[in-house]
Amino acid sequence: MPWDIKFEPAARRALKGLDKPIQKRVLKALTTLAANPTTAANVKALQNQPAFRLRVGDWRVIYTLENEILTILIIRIAHRRDAYR
Repeated sequence: MPWDIKFEPAARRALKGLDKPIQKRVLKALTTLAANPTTAANVKALQNQPAFRLRVGDWRVIYTLENEILTILIIRIAHRRDAYR
């Protein structure tokens, strides 16, 4: 059963601000992520916080899991140089 994906408002704005080819790559990666959000390719747990990161080329998607309702909450989408600041 795939997980639902929800966006924080800032993450949605960041996604809309990306170039179209990068948007498509990120959305495709999120679709794949919905099948298995903790062990999908290019996923790592972040240290010192209950979140994960998905690597999509030079872009990072920071997200948390809401296990009770099977939802992935996208917190941030940013270039790798700015993602962890």
